[in-house]
Amino acid sequence: MSHQQPNNPLHGVTLEKIIVQLHDHYGWDGLDERIHLNCFYNEPSVKSSLKFLRRTPWARAKVEALYVETFCR
Repeated sequence: MSHQQPNNPLHGVTLEKIIVQLHDHYGWDGLDERIHLNCFYNEPSVKSSLKFLRRTPWARAKVEALYVETFCR
């Protein structure tokens, strides 16, 4: 039985899609201004951001919160 999450705005959204949409919206500088993470400042790329965020739960939570705040209200 699959559990649907109709109230979860991140349901079915990949981390890569979140990073790409936020980058398209804010750019790397804008992301760094909002969430001070080295992966958005030091030679930023989608690949390096994914690698960092997948092993850093607190940082991923901040990025997901920014996504929800930006696109899901």
